[in-house]
Amino acid sequence: MPSLRSKRHGYSIRITWTLSPAEYSSILTTIILKRGKTESRSGDILILSDFDLWAYIRGGRLIIDPFDESIVRENGVDLRIGRMIARMKKTDKPLDTKNAEGIEEFYIIEEGESFIINPHEHVLLHTLEYVKLPVDLMGFVNLRSSYARVGLTIPPTIIDANFEGELTIELVGGDFPVKLYHRDRFLHVVFAKLSSVVEKPYQGRYQGQRGVRLPSFK
Repeated sequence: MPSLRSKRHGYSIRITWTLSPAEYSSILTTIILKRGKTESRSGDILILSDFDLWAYIRGGRLIIDPFDESIVRENGVDLRIGRMIARMKKTDKPLDTKNAEGIEEFYIIEEGESFIINPHEHVLLHTLEYVKLPVDLMGFVNLRSSYARVGLTIPPTIIDANFEGELTIELVGGDFPVKLYHRDRFLHVVFAKLSSVVEKPYQGRYQGQRGVRLPSFK
């Protein structure tokens, strides 16, 4: 469990991630949490509490649709499983990232109310919720710990400021099959207020995506 300490700023935080601490170290070392403070100083990055999340949601600055009050947690938001899954096929045919037309042939697309994740299988899932971030927020996406404890993993995933859409998430199976259900809370997103509004808000190829969005290399 990583621990960050600072004599100058007088804070100590312990954060548990399903990801390697090194993957977030460059970002986490810039986080300044002051005891008793609910607002950040100019130039600080602040992880939002449930109080701040409600302010963003009720003010229409952070949009989550469909929304249920139960998904707002102490310091983040839980997102639920959508109805679509894309299973990666096992094949010896190489995928050319410079000419990825017909990429659908590398996946098996399914829809349903439940899915079996086979041992060590790589799949793409999507969230039930469509999220829309303002230009001063970003999000760290983590697998909920209960799913991590049965061997499931996801790669490091970040939601960029100004992104909107349903999230497409790669999920890797563990040592035994696991059955997942549509509408179950499986992701936990920690939102951080940026030190300033981004100069180049996200407008990438995945903007506005719905369902499972297959990779694009254009």
